[in-house]
Amino acid sequence: STAFTGVRDVPAQQIVNEMKVGWNLGNTMDAIGGETNWGNPMTTHAMINKIKEAGFNTLRLPVTWDGHMGAAPEYTIDQTWMKRVEEIANYAFDNDMYVIINLHHENEWLKPFYANEAQVKAQLTKVWTQIANNFKKYGDHLIFETMNEPRPVGASLQWTGGSYENREVVNRYNLTAVNAIRATGGNNATRYIMVPTLAASAMSTTINDLVIPNNDSKVIVSLHMYSPYFFAMDINGTSSWGSDYDKSSLDSEFDAVYNKFVKNGRAVVIGEMGSINKNNTAARVTHAEYYAKSAKARGLTPIWWDNGYSVAGKAETFGIFNRSNLTWDAPEVMKAFIKGIGGSS
Repeated sequence: STAFTGVRDVPAQQIVNEMKVGWNLGNTMDAIGGETNWGNPMTTHAMINKIKEAGFNTLRLPVTWDGHMGAAPEYTIDQTWMKRVEEIANYAFDNDMYVIINLHHENEWLKPFYANEAQVKAQLTKVWTQIANNFKKYGDHLIFETMNEPRPVGASLQWTGGSYENREVVNRYNLTAVNAIRATGGNNATRYIMVPTLAASAMSTTINDLVIPNNDSKVIVSLHMYSPYFFAMDINGTSSWGSDYDKSSLDSEFDAVYNKFVKNGRAVVIGEMGSINKNNTAARVTHAEYYAKSAKARGLTPIWWDNGYSVAGKAETFGIFNRSNLTWDAPEVMKAFIKGIGGSS
């Protein structure tokens, strides 16, 4: 296993290239209340074996810690929960995969406002110190992601850049989390860490205002790009994709990210992307392959958001893998995605 190989001193872009292509264990450890609360079965080693077998080399493991931690000022994380996160991570390490562990649905407390800042920083420090200490022995195939889509939940601008205050406070929270991880020492002193923009948005406002904590060379930018929105995510949008205009538009989105970050030596992971099922397999296949190919050409590693839900014609149907019987609900889409990244399935 590559779990305990230490942390190499290589450019972050090399790590991102090695991550290759990823899959999210969505609506699982990030489900409010517990692993099976949002309708997915308990995660098994066999599931993750299938993900690796298909050609995925990264498991993003979203985790909601809220509801599994004690009160202020210690915010003690429940050890049963911590060990379950670690157990699932090891299913992937056994397959020589990369694993991303984050703070996911923490919106009840992780609020990007000046008025909340002192309390949130104290809690962020306690939570990340515990997670970092628990996982300290793992090598560079473990990547921490400070937060998921931090934003002013409910505000009109939550998905469109937020306010200057929101963006500035997100920068401060990223710095707090990175400092807490680094302070635990050992492998965490040099571990690769992903940090998001506000809402993990790739719009110019959010990427231009992102401040990299300590200008740390081991920090990787985390962006979510369900692009284009009307095809990929909006149930009332279009079900077709693949024109020259569609392709050049997607290329332009990736070019903006490349020009801001990758070109200047700052690696980027697309932590979430995908398309919902509108009874449009052919279009999803074309999109998945082109998306992966175009992202890879710019040094970006895409990670498919799979929430285990794939019913045609419904919203949020990003699921491509059937976890109950270890088969693919959208095998053509999966194969096209892997092909686009340069792999074979």
